[in-house]
Formats: sequence, structure tokens, C-alpha cells
Amino acid sequence: MKFHIREIDHVVIRVADADAMTRFYCDALGCSVEKEQRDIGLIQLRAGRSLIDLLQIGAKIDRPDSGSPSAGRNMDHLCLRIEPFDEAALEAHLIERGARVGEKAVRYGADGFGRSLYLFDPEGNMVELKGPPEAARATSL
Repeated sequence: MKFHIREIDHVVIRVADADAMTRFYCDALGCSVEKEQRDIGLIQLRAGRSLIDLLQIGAKIDRPDSGSPSAGRNMDHLCLRIEPFDEAALEAHLIERGARVGEKAVRYGADGFGRSLYLFDPEGNMVELKGPPEAARATSL
């Protein structure tokens, strides 16, 4: 399957103090709060065309295998926006090349909600490949 990377959709940073990190990224770097889901420990900040997601350590969606910030591992995952996004063909392509494929779902990203899948690189870093937003998919079908 041929696809190309359009851009970085978002990066997820695991944080100990979400409020302090939000202030820093908004005040010092000019980001703005796009979406808050405090019930699951997630704050999504707009950074140009991309998002920076702040994930509270110990939150409902925090994965225990993500490492710890004190060990220098506070990135949860990197998300790449790709086109085209044919989930079955993409999964087959990745498995054929030895990638370990994880969860597939509709998730929120810089362009809105759309299909994505997780995979892991050879050193265990999680990467999310995200397709177009649902509205764009509906109009292109």
C-alpha cells in the first residue's frame, strides 16, 4: 500500500501537573486550549495546524507501559496524518513489514475525528497513523 505523510497531527506528552504545563504552552509558546477532557485526564492544545495533547500521569487513558517522566520517557505517542487511509490495506502493509499493530478506532486529532491505528516501532515507541476527518471521508466516498 502506498501512502504519504501529510504532517504531524499531534504529539501526546505525559505530565505530572497539567495546569502548569497548560499555562506554559499557552503563555510561553502561544498555544490555545482546544479541547479539555478532565474526566480522562486530557487537555488538547492547538499548536498551529497540529495539537499537543497533555495527558495527566495516572489518568484513565494513561498506559502503564509508556515509561515515566523521571526516566526521561514522557512522550506517550506521535501521530502522523497520512493519505490515503485504507485501514485493511494499511494494516496488511505494516504487518508484512514486521510492525506490531495495536488498537484501531475513531479518534480526535488536529483535523477532527477520524479513523486511526496504533503501531509500535522496533524500540517500542508508539506511533499513531491517522486518516482524514470523518466529514472529509464521507464526502470523498
